Amino acid sequence: MQTFPSLSRLKLVGVAVCLLPLACSNDAPAADDEELEPWQQAEKTQVWDPEPRTVTARPGEPPSDAIVLFDGSDLNQWETTDGEPAQWTLNDDGSMTVKPGTGGIQTKQAFCDVQLHVEWRAPTVIEEGMDGQNRGNSGVFLQQRYEVQVLDSYNNRTYANGQAASIYKQHIPLVNAMRPTGEWQDYDIIFQAPRFTGQGDVDSPAHITVLHNGVLVQNHVEVKGTTAWIGEPSYESHDCAPLYLQDHGDLVSFRNIWIREL
Repeated sequence: MQTFPSLSRLKLVGVAVCLLPLACSNDAPAADDEELEPWQQAEKTQVWDPEPRTVTARPGEPPSDAIVLFDGSDLNQWETTDGEPAQWTLNDDGSMTVKPGTGGIQTKQAFCDVQLHVEWRAPTVIEEGMDGQNRGNSGVFLQQRYEVQVLDSYNNRTYANGQAASIYKQHIPLVNAMRPTGEWQDYDIIFQAPRFTGQGDVDSPAHITVLHNGVLVQNHVEVKGTTAWIGEPSYESHDCAPLYLQDHGDLVSFRNIWIREL
């Protein structure tokens, strides 16, 4: 037996009978919104597809679709810029520490648009001369080029566009969200990679959002080009590229690094 919807869910606008099908049109005039029931009006703006895929995210754990770049067990996801094994120091507490003089390390995998989580800690002991840019200096470089500054900026004055969570020499953080020296710091970064035309020109620049210890400090800021210590930044055409952590000569430690491709 064929079943029909309840008449309470229908409003009959009109019935037409056509005795000559070839002379009739299948296109009936659309009912005005005021002639529809509220539920019918609401259905007109419902979008059912595509349905978002499921990702689980438990407190303190990487999301289920994240790529874990460092969990404290090994440095297998990392290498030097020359493609050699990473030489940074693995610690018993599940962290790794810069080994000064061995150079920065980068992921073996290249990335474009990402969500990145990284935790870092500046050295607890502050010796004479360790102030300004000389205290806990390192950097998180998206695509090897665009730096989110790592620096102990707790009671440590330096130029504002070079303090912790700055987009180095480009964007000052909205606030200083540093925890005390020696405590772990959290960065959650959303990175939209730049796009280039076939001729190598910038089609759309990169953008970065940064939360430092859960506080928004960079709000979808436009990246002006590759990080430069001297001079103005500028773009060079490139493809997806690795995440890079800087060896600036300080004993900065990192842990719990994961990334999601967007």
